[in-house]
Amino acid sequence: MKQLEDILKTNTPIPLNKKTVLNITYSSIWTKDVVNAVLKSFDISNEQFNVLRILRGKKGKPANLQDIQDRMINKMSNTTRLVDKLIAKDYVERFTCKKNRRKVEIFITKKGLNILKEIDPIVDKTESEITANLTTKELETLNLLLTKLRS
Repeated sequence: MKQLEDILKTNTPIPLNKKTVLNITYSSIWTKDVVNAVLKSFDISNEQFNVLRILRGKKGKPANLQDIQDRMINKMSNTTRLVDKLIAKDYVERFTCKKNRRKVEIFITKKGLNILKEIDPIVDKTESEITANLTTKELETLNLLLTKLRS
């Protein structure tokens, strides 16, 4: 198991609060990179995958850009651009509401649902591999601590 100091190639002691923040940041980037490597073979980004899961969760009901943005994990994502890319892949459709022309409704397509059926088990397996070194109790504690950190 590589320690953070080994990864950063430093012999200088790192203060605990700084080490914690660096470790969380490094781990976040590492997990994202691992999942991105899986999604790359499907020509889809982590953010696009997130949009598709949000739309699937609507169970056939429309979402608007603000709904999607509010539920995104990465709030810095350009939701309009993500949706445009998913439209180009035929994974989502966008319609202008007939009653309110300023309202845009976004739906996941059958093709979008099918790609999720294909990707989900692979991402689930990858997430299991990422967390394999931790017990269920450790995972529960880690989640509790990360939630507490953000509060």
